[in-house]
Amino acid sequence: MDKPDDDRIKVSTLELFFDLVFVFTVTQLTNAVVHHLTWQGVGQIALMLAIMWWMYSGFVWLTNEVAPSSSIRRTLLFVGMAGFLCLALSIPGAFHDTGWAFGIGYFFVNAVHTCLFLVSGGMSAVRAMKRFAPLNMLTATLVLIGGFIHGWPQYALWATAVLLQLLYPFLVGHAGFNIRARHFAERHGLVIIVALGETVIALGVGLAGLKLTPGLIAAVVLGLVLAYVLYWAYFGFDDERAEHALARFQGVVRARKALVAYGYAHYPMLLGIVLAAAGIKLSIGYETEPLEWPAAWALAGGVGLFFLGHAYFRYVMDLPRPWMRLVQGAAAVSTAVLGVALVAWVQLVVLIVVVYALVIVDDLMSLGRWDITKR
Repeated sequence: MDKPDDDRIKVSTLELFFDLVFVFTVTQLTNAVVHHLTWQGVGQIALMLAIMWWMYSGFVWLTNEVAPSSSIRRTLLFVGMAGFLCLALSIPGAFHDTGWAFGIGYFFVNAVHTCLFLVSGGMSAVRAMKRFAPLNMLTATLVLIGGFIHGWPQYALWATAVLLQLLYPFLVGHAGFNIRARHFAERHGLVIIVALGETVIALGVGLAGLKLTPGLIAAVVLGLVLAYVLYWAYFGFDDERAEHALARFQGVVRARKALVAYGYAHYPMLLGIVLAAAGIKLSIGYETEPLEWPAAWALAGGVGLFFLGHAYFRYVMDLPRPWMRLVQGAAAVSTAVLGVALVAWVQLVVLIVVVYALVIVDDLMSLGRWDITKR
């Protein structure tokens, strides 16, 4: 029988352990951007993250329905974790010599996810999963085949898989999934924390082999401040607001909001964090020199993309002022020219000051001051 909608359920320690693989995944994606910072390289990262995020988010839906409360469930989750590790390991050469490992890992993760859902889910969730299982296995097959070939056919197959993932839920509907709002929102918030942790890792890695100077320490602190600004933009008010908004929706509407807000809208936020982390890593040690355009765009564009995704998140969840996040994103992107025309630390300082000032203005609006509009 179906499980009750119990929002007292919290994220388990096993789910936190599961997220450790995502830490490594974000690190691998960031390193790939750093070593191949071209439009093609960014496109490859965006494609791989889209493929992986669909199924990683799928495991959030899984543990929201099926708590890891038995040995067999915990074992299968660990097996899925091993599959994600295989995916992460193959990221650097996924479009060259390790695409086969990416394809096999993704197919394996899909199989584990589908089996655990069908065996342990409630009746309505099982019926819903039976509608989605063909999609998941079809996209996994496309990714698997694409992993064994190279060139434009690989891009075409993987892009088709992503397109199917985006469109299919609206063709078959969202009925059957019983979303527990508190657990669901908390779980996705932890993913954002994990991704932001990569910016801190990027700071440490960027220091490797460099002589510690006051200027270098200042640049690292600025990078940490930027990570905090992104953290506060999400967790200052919106994480709890979104959780409460999700809880107010019922049935199919809640499932659809969960998919679009926490699935689709979180993707550009995660990609933006990856790009920003790469930009920070490339600027460490060169803070008193002009940046190359790719590094400056990665830093500014990454922050801008984060706020673009956040604006969509607010819009879908009916939260106040999604337009403000668009303003913040545009302001962030405009700082790229400073890194190229002047020096890296100037871009970083202006980026932090401008974006944080707008976040504070938005916070004051949330507290009832200057709140002239809800949209």
